[in-house]
Amino acid sequence: LQEAFHKMFRLTLAALALAVSASLSAQGTQPAASAFERLKAMEGDWIDVTGAFGTKGAVVATYKVTGAGNTVIETFPVNTPHEMTTVYHRDGSHVVLTHYCSGGTQPRMRAKEINGNVMLFDFDGGTNIDVARTSHMHNLRWEFVSKDEIKADWHNWANGKEDPAHLGRMHLRRKK
Repeated sequence: LQEAFHKMFRLTLAALALAVSASLSAQGTQPAASAFERLKAMEGDWIDVTGAFGTKGAVVATYKVTGAGNTVIETFPVNTPHEMTTVYHRDGSHVVLTHYCSGGTQPRMRAKEINGNVMLFDFDGGTNIDVARTSHMHNLRWEFVSKDEIKADWHNWANGKEDPAHLGRMHLRRKK
């Protein structure tokens, strides 16, 4: 009887440990899950609020959900010689991206912080990049102003340090 009690006690402890672990794991992915759902909700055409990328009010970005809902593809600035693609997806408890730049680099970034309406992405490797020399996008501040308005600041690096002269600032609204 005592052996049966100990076995039952160990099974109960194991089940409790598993439940706590699953709960903590789910909590750890929640900010990334919520942020990625917001990215997915951006599907459609977006216009340039400031005119920084051509004609003010023109469509400059498109967002498409693909990969059975696991990937968001951003195309920006559309229909220009410098059109670029950024692919966003989840990696466990993170949102990550690969930016296919018109400069021929492919920086990868990982959202190091997701706080409310803001995601801060940091450089996490890439192809065709020598960090000490190559000009490349290195970090990104993404802000969901509302479901129909976003702001993003893309920070470029050159020669191993931030290059403020090449800050890419987007302010977009959903095309109605």
